[in-house]
Amino acid sequence: MKVKMILPALAEAESPFWRPIKYSLFPPLGLATLAAHLAPDDEVDLQDQHVETLQLDDYPDLVVIQVYITNAYRAYAIADHYRLRGAYVILGGLHVTSMPDEAAQHADSIFLGPGDQSFPTFLSDFRQGVPKRRYSSPVRTLDNIPPVRRDLIKRDRYLVPNSIVVTRGCPHHCDFCYKDAFFEGGRTFYTQLVDQALQEIERLPGRHLYFLDDHLLGNAGFARALFDGMQGMNRVFQGAATIDSILRGNLIEKAADAGLRSVFIGFETFSPANLKQSNKKQNLAKDYTSAVERLHSLGIMINGSFVFGLDEDDNDVFKRTVDWGVEHGITTATYHILTPYPGTNLYKTMVAENRIVTHDWNLYDTRHVVYRTTRLTADQLKHGYDWAYKEFYSWTNIIASGMTHASNKHKLKHLLYAGGWKKFEPVWNFIIKTKQLNTMLPVLESILSKIKTEIQPNLANDKGRFARLSVGSPTTVADSAPVFHD
Repeated sequence: MKVKMILPALAEAESPFWRPIKYSLFPPLGLATLAAHLAPDDEVDLQDQHVETLQLDDYPDLVVIQVYITNAYRAYAIADHYRLRGAYVILGGLHVTSMPDEAAQHADSIFLGPGDQSFPTFLSDFRQGVPKRRYSSPVRTLDNIPPVRRDLIKRDRYLVPNSIVVTRGCPHHCDFCYKDAFFEGGRTFYTQLVDQALQEIERLPGRHLYFLDDHLLGNAGFARALFDGMQGMNRVFQGAATIDSILRGNLIEKAADAGLRSVFIGFETFSPANLKQSNKKQNLAKDYTSAVERLHSLGIMINGSFVFGLDEDDNDVFKRTVDWGVEHGITTATYHILTPYPGTNLYKTMVAENRIVTHDWNLYDTRHVVYRTTRLTADQLKHGYDWAYKEFYSWTNIIASGMTHASNKHKLKHLLYAGGWKKFEPVWNFIIKTKQLNTMLPVLESILSKIKTEIQPNLANDKGRFARLSVGSPTTVADSAPVFHD
């Protein structure tokens, strides 16, 4: 059987804001994971439109397309094209799960939620000639799933080919997040077996790893065993965690000992009212500053995520957020305009309040205002968002933020990482066009090398100090903020 697997390019890949390096970071791991369920004699072609030109003149038997909200229209066009050519087309992903009736118009079968169990079921039905129109599974497990088909990934086209996922979902339930809709009908957070996760890591060449899990520390027992198993592997890795998981216990020290050198954190907002509105309970009454200091004491760089446009935001929120990030040595920041994705509680609330102003999915990219705002006008929100990016990544602020670190090595790493990410676009474009991205991996590994710092021994138990700037205290709103990565 000839199988074509496609990740269509996101709409922003054609916008003037498109940064080729941003879309050349990670391979389409989800499709490569599903491909592991195909038969050994199946001919499989996996194409990622972000890094290659799609070849659409073939005649596959089965076409599998992954759909996100801002590639939905392109995905539907590709699906329609292949159906006219006689292929059986299936669609799955976040947007399909949120808008199944819309997606079903362009597919022979659609998949709702994770496909680890439903895709093998479909393949059996398809080979027997009795495929169903819709597939989903309440069974949620990663036990004994086959190894990812990394042979299908064109490693030379990605800066971070060693991306890996060892969990599914997240234990938290933020109102603006897709996760609850995607995992509806079953467990919303679960992990691989530790031994199988370690085996997957051992299969990856080189030193660098990027865990794409929503919350790598979400299951403390699993994470602790994983980090123990990684001892001695000489890995350096990046991943995502929450403020709460960083402040609690010694799990973040375990991660640092195993090789964690950079972490993505969703600070999102400094406002307790905004946190409550978003149901981001894990950040309430948490000390952002102490979490940052703890990470820096371990030599871990921070990629902070921040959301603008929550109902309590005013016109000062942009400067407060940027200033806090610079003053606290945040290495990279990702700013987002609040976006009510279909299927989320935020979307349902805004529909009920008649606040959605467009259903053009191409605009749901966290760069556009697609809802009626409250204290800020739409123009103020868009202008403030653009200003925040420009201001945070000015050379003046990159240098000022880097100089906040204690050691010269950490200062240098900060400058190289933040400056390299945002200030050398022509260089990145040349490297991508000449297919030399892999040559940059040793540079990244060097930047992520360990910083020898003296860890404050009582930091984890110093409750008084942690309470000093907790969100919700009078001193926090002006002194603390949220984070994302662009």
